[in-house]
Amino acid sequence: MNTSSTADIAFLLLCYFLMTTTMGTQTGLSRRLPPMPDKNQKTEDQKVNRRNIIVVKINSADRILAGTEPIDVSQLKDKIKEFLTNPLNREDLPEKELTDIEGFGQYAVSKGVISLQNDRGTSYKAYIAVQNELVKAVNEIRDDFARAHFGKVYNALDEEQQGIVRKAIPQNISEAEPKDVGKRR
Repeated sequence: MNTSSTADIAFLLLCYFLMTTTMGTQTGLSRRLPPMPDKNQKTEDQKVNRRNIIVVKINSADRILAGTEPIDVSQLKDKIKEFLTNPLNREDLPEKELTDIEGFGQYAVSKGVISLQNDRGTSYKAYIAVQNELVKAVNEIRDDFARAHFGKVYNALDEEQQGIVRKAIPQNISEAEPKDVGKRR
């Protein structure tokens, strides 16, 4: 039996499947990094008021601490929304700075910063869940602002309007380097 053409057929089938199959693309968290500083620029240490920072910690057992209180991931979004908006102008929540936004006018922008810290033993599932809740909180605040001032949700706005919303509702999430809290030496 002549089997010389079997190798050719197998090769052609392999080529066909490689050309027609789409490879799965890996997805990740979309984050915009700050621009690289100019080498000639002098660096200044910026003082941040303690009330303007909320520290969200995730330990190696995937327990979440937001500020000073333990919290469930399902409650995190509402806690962050209250922190960033400070609707009652409480003294323990972030202050607001009246900022002139081009194309919009003056608006009281929150100085709130979310500092995320996690343990090296934190599971990816918990880390991603917390990241999603933080971004969801900012997105909901942006949607509320967009509806109130433009009559549409943030994603339905044009580029210029989205820029105005981003300036009015900044996404200030800072991530600290993971720590080995679970290990004692």
